[in-house]
Amino acid sequence: MECEFYSIGKVEEICKITKKALRYYDKMGILSPDKIMDENGYRYYSKKNLLSVPMIKYYKQSGFKLEEMKEFLAGAPYTLFENSFRDKIDELKEQEKEIHLKLRSIEDWYGLIREAEMVLKNNVCNVSIKYIDRCQMTFLDQEYNYDYMDSIINIEFTNYIESIKNAITGPVIIQFPSFKDKVEGKCKNIRIMQETILKCDADKSIEYGGEMVISCYHIGSHSTIDETYKKIQDFISEYGYKCDEEVYERYVTDYWTTQDENKFVTEVFVKIKR
Repeated sequence: MECEFYSIGKVEEICKITKKALRYYDKMGILSPDKIMDENGYRYYSKKNLLSVPMIKYYKQSGFKLEEMKEFLAGAPYTLFENSFRDKIDELKEQEKEIHLKLRSIEDWYGLIREAEMVLKNNVCNVSIKYIDRCQMTFLDQEYNYDYMDSIINIEFTNYIESIKNAITGPVIIQFPSFKDKVEGKCKNIRIMQETILKCDADKSIEYGGEMVISCYHIGSHSTIDETYKKIQDFISEYGYKCDEEVYERYVTDYWTTQDENKFVTEVFVKIKR
């Protein structure tokens, strides 16, 4: 005949749960032994009591804390289950949003690092024509003084994103209003942009991409980026392309990723006019 009670060691073996956890559950009033032998303090559990363990594991898997499980295990009314489960669903949905945001940010950054590695490994610095995918960008217009580090790691832009309760991902992109002024050191204003993750008001974002551009990667310090502008100018002249006046710099790897300027990778591109 099967034993009516099980020692704590046997419960550990049967239910795959540690003695430490069982003692803690007892302390919390979640799962207490049916009897404790006075002479040696040994704990014994009935088979019926052990059936609470799968329930505890399931509630734990579902994100409930021990304090929240207590009433469930005691046989709470359906209304308490309904309210608690609805609240837990709302709580987990918020956590899901946060995790998605974090995952998206890390995946996009990882993608930039991989892109830079391929550019550096293969010395990709020839001018080409490519298509840019369409997306929504959050932006901020600013004054510009040719301080790259201050523009890319941008305190004002970071504060602005926080003020509109949004989140951004991907590379920093700066739009310069004039290709010519940028090269000649006469640019006074810029538009800094990054892809927005959360939905925001129409006046706080712009549509970006969905167009063909003339593009060229620049490898190395931003102080020598005019060399890449010259390549693009020569390419436009040679093939007779008509391009917009604005020019963009997309910072694949920069001060956010490395202090070694030799490993900076910047994509310079200009939109082709239709």
